[in-house]
Amino acid sequence: MAGAAITLAGVSKTYDNGLLALQPTDLAIGAGEFITIVGPSGCGKSTLLRIVAGLVPASTGRCDRAAEVETGFVFQEAALLPWRTVQKNAELLMELEGYPAADCTARAREALATVGLAGFEKSYPHELSGGMRMRLSLARALALRPGVLLLDEPLAAVDELTRDILQEELSAVWREAGFTAMMVTHNVHEAAYLSTRVVVMSARPGRVREVIEVPFAFPRPAELRATPEFAALTGRVTAALRRPETDEVVA
Repeated sequence: MAGAAITLAGVSKTYDNGLLALQPTDLAIGAGEFITIVGPSGCGKSTLLRIVAGLVPASTGRCDRAAEVETGFVFQEAALLPWRTVQKNAELLMELEGYPAADCTARAREALATVGLAGFEKSYPHELSGGMRMRLSLARALALRPGVLLLDEPLAAVDELTRDILQEELSAVWREAGFTAMMVTHNVHEAAYLSTRVVVMSARPGRVREVIEVPFAFPRPAELRATPEFAALTGRVTAALRRPETDEVVA
């Protein structure tokens, strides 16, 4: 990792209604890392992700990210336009950013091939399975060739088997493309399988309780999930999530 791709220093968020969603947060994410964020519902995970994306302003603190780095965002819902083909959905973000039409076409086709949707360019979203729609949402972000990819529970709506397969595919895409990834998930096993570090947050108002290093080398085989070592890691993450608030936070 060549330095920090994202640096959060004292970042907090209080909404206009007075709700404190996120306590001051410090976190440095190295270039090329895959960070996952886990925590109870409503603890500020998605708020933190949106602050990094620039979609929500922080109330205090600073979020530093290289200005020249393109950022992609994948939401929990695929949010596809039903009247556009797979190809045209994959081109959408590039169109909005003013890319030349030829670049839009070529880069969208490349991204679709990367996520296994080559041959479906002329299909429409309603003709795709749930897993394929999420692949298309990922391709739309990858077509930007982002240096930073932010993911807000993108696999939450698919069945367990599809979810495992998509985790493996996402990991392969990340390793090949080399972007920095920051992903929110409620799934402890998903966090352990995908990431280089797991950030565990407290209940609202959210704060970082513990940052857990994931010791497994890449590429990670599917069989890793059945090993005692993997079970030990997921147990540690679960224990951090359940630890009483009065206990000391591990930085």
